[in-house]
Amino acid sequence: MLKEKKVALVTGGSSGIGLAAVRALCEAGATVYETSRRDIDHPGAVHLPGDVTDEAAMVRAAGTVLEREGQIDILICCAGFGISGAVEMTELADAKRQLEVNFFGVVNAVKAVLPHMRKRRAGRIVVVSSVAGAIPIPFQTYYSVSKAALNAYVSALRNEVRPYGVTVTAVMPGDIATGFTDAREKSPAGDAEYGGRISRSVGRMEKDERGGMRPETAGTYIRKTALRRSVPPASSIGISYKTLVMLTRLLPAKLVNLVVYYLYAK
Repeated sequence: MLKEKKVALVTGGSSGIGLAAVRALCEAGATVYETSRRDIDHPGAVHLPGDVTDEAAMVRAAGTVLEREGQIDILICCAGFGISGAVEMTELADAKRQLEVNFFGVVNAVKAVLPHMRKRRAGRIVVVSSVAGAIPIPFQTYYSVSKAALNAYVSALRNEVRPYGVTVTAVMPGDIATGFTDAREKSPAGDAEYGGRISRSVGRMEKDERGGMRPETAGTYIRKTALRRSVPPASSIGISYKTLVMLTRLLPAKLVNLVVYYLYAK
């Protein structure tokens, strides 16, 4: 249990990794508020309706927490979804929506809590990114782009707010067995032109996800990251993914890209 009661706001906490993070924080004794479009099935947390793409809704959610609790110690950004398909065939509106939710949704949530954290000179912001942000996956290009953008955003923001006692970190999960897989918006457009490679690639990814890490493991990791005294700019969950990300930094980019091709694009 926590020595000092922490107040946390979690976006996208109604399912998957977000819900696991909510439960883990509640178990640790934190006061937890969750904001998403759907109500949350967890009695230990307070649900605040809101969509991360709505800047005003995020301001209202943060305002409600501050009015009731007087502080927000932790912000955890979990809201997101995935699309798949060939870049050539993806509608521009779909690509923009992917970035609107996964990237700008985080921006909206951070902007809502950061003035309070900066003035209070304390706070922890945890952004759920993905290993795909460090190792972009073909035929899931726009999802990878959204997560790579988050990694860059976190790294830069971290230094902007460093003097004010606010720390920002990205957590990069790999394959997780959640409803995210079934919720992925798949476009088979162009599969014939691409020799069936789109469906093969997405099928391989979905098989890996269904056999992946349990969301509870990710939730526990996020909780520890939220409560740890010191955190890196980004970290992966599990030794295998930590090793994989490290290798991509050490090996020639051409070799890494070729390996990804044989795994997900051949």
